[in-house]
Amino acid sequence: MADLAVIMGATGGLGSAIVDAFASRGDRVIAVARSRAEVSQLASKYPLSPSPSGGGQGGGVTGDTADLTSRLAVDDLWERIDREGTPRWVVNATGGYRAGKVVDTTPDDFSFMMDLNLGTAWWSCRAAARRMQSVPTASGGGCIVNVSSRSALVAEPGAAAYAVAKSGVIKLTEVLADLTGLTGRRIIEAIVKGERDPGNLAALPDAKCKNDAGTIAKAYRVTDIPAHPGEVLEDLRALRAAAS
Repeated sequence: MADLAVIMGATGGLGSAIVDAFASRGDRVIAVARSRAEVSQLASKYPLSPSPSGGGQGGGVTGDTADLTSRLAVDDLWERIDREGTPRWVVNATGGYRAGKVVDTTPDDFSFMMDLNLGTAWWSCRAAARRMQSVPTASGGGCIVNVSSRSALVAEPGAAAYAVAKSGVIKLTEVLADLTGLTGRRIIEAIVKGERDPGNLAALPDAKCKNDAGTIAKAYRVTDIPAHPGEVLEDLRALRAAAS
């Protein structure tokens, strides 16, 4: 039977590649983002298929929408996910970037960075961990993957709020791993890589990134990581293989 995977932030450059990685292996994927049109387009690439054994759900992608910065919206989302089953995989890839040093970041920008990068992971982990404790240990347990950023480890004064929020994602992962470790589940993983999302790169203040997102995405497809974003996907593939 196919694994059930829930991908948050599914329509971004990173999220859509993660959906592809799971769906191409025959897993059942619930792709979640804010835009219904974009998740519908993503789901259309992988129509649902019947289980080869004739029981349960086969592979494919369905889309759902939610404001992942809202606790109430996330709780409502998970009530809908409950009707599909308990996921074995949850990947929190929601995020975004706004530049600014500590002294000039506006209160609105600070709140936006916290909500978008840390709040989304917090509410998703909170809802997912409560449910995934029921996944049998004999089947490998459940696994939550939180995607952080290189900025969480390397100080970048021009990305102050973003860096602090992504650092929080790592600490959230550590404290949640301790909680789930006590129940015998798989340890929760944090993936920290260099920035790969073309939209975020286009927003960076560095002169080398003063191009639009489309230009950067095209350059990456040609010269850097054809399996965009390759490094993160390799980490996910290794995690999935270890749990098989």
